[in-house]
Amino acid sequence: MGILSGNQQKEPLHYGEVFSLWSYLGALKGTDANYQTMYNHAGDHDLKMLLEDLVRGIKQESEEVEGILKMNGVVLPPSPPERSVANSESIPAGAKFNDPEISAAISMNIAQGLVACSQAIGQSTREDVAMLFGKFHMNKAQAGAKALRLNKEKGWLITPPLHKNN
Repeated sequence: MGILSGNQQKEPLHYGEVFSLWSYLGALKGTDANYQTMYNHAGDHDLKMLLEDLVRGIKQESEEVEGILKMNGVVLPPSPPERSVANSESIPAGAKFNDPEISAAISMNIAQGLVACSQAIGQSTREDVAMLFGKFHMNKAQAGAKALRLNKEKGWLITPPLHKNN
């Protein structure tokens, strides 16, 4: 039997895995608070539904990562406070994020999450950690497809100059 080939949960995490899990959880917590705030600013029903789906996914992923970190005696990153729900109509126009800005921020966060998951997969020696980040990567890819579809349907997608073959 080779090195680190026994029961994965009984194998130690290496420092890179701990940092990936810990920083990913910290980013999830910050993104959760951001999405709750964006929800208050959003006016479009479909955008609000996407934000609700994303927050549910964040909470699920957070629970899974917290479980691994706790099992390995790692102190969890701090959590920002939950955001209260506000009426978007009560936010002044100059202080309010508009729907295309919110959607662009979501798309950017998803892209950053894909990169973070790929990096964590590449550095993992524990197969369970690599598979967990693989699952998160797939979740983000699916969320990215939903966000892209929403951006196209609403006319919010800003493309670079399109190349035409003459």
